[in-house]
Amino acid sequence: MVDSTLIKDAVEAIDDSISESTVKPHLILALDYGVKKMGMALGNTVTETARAFDILAMDNGQPDWDNLLGIIKVWGVARVVVGLPLNMDGSSSMLSKRAHKFARRLAHRIMEQHLPVTVSLCDERLTSVAAREIAWGNGWIKHERDPIDDISACILMSTYFADPNTSIAIDAIKPD
Repeated sequence: MVDSTLIKDAVEAIDDSISESTVKPHLILALDYGVKKMGMALGNTVTETARAFDILAMDNGQPDWDNLLGIIKVWGVARVVVGLPLNMDGSSSMLSKRAHKFARRLAHRIMEQHLPVTVSLCDERLTSVAAREIAWGNGWIKHERDPIDDISACILMSTYFADPNTSIAIDAIKPD
């Protein structure tokens, strides 16, 4: 039997040895924006892994804002990465303009709530294609139209983890 005070002392010693300058674990929410639905994935900056979280229904590109902000608060999300669906040549599409507008609105609503959360945009080209291939190959979907938006959000998170400097914070972007 292990003495609980020994465990407590060991944990306190480890906690004391970790300085404020070390990496703090942060939870990141990746959003695969869409007009009808939005895929969500949660990622951890320590393990740099993501897991599919949910698919939110959208009303012509607008989420249930209370629900989305509630998820951000309850889970203690430190950063939201919104996928930017650019054309293959890197130019903006109608959907990328809507995603950008959504990200600006989200950043504004987060600011109104006084939450310490950064919102950024990250290129999401081909995430849906890759997600469908992965889901089909693993037997996660049975039909071509089955939703894969949460898996796309996981791939978006992987893209972000591969090079976080490619994402652009919303406050650094001028509106179109």
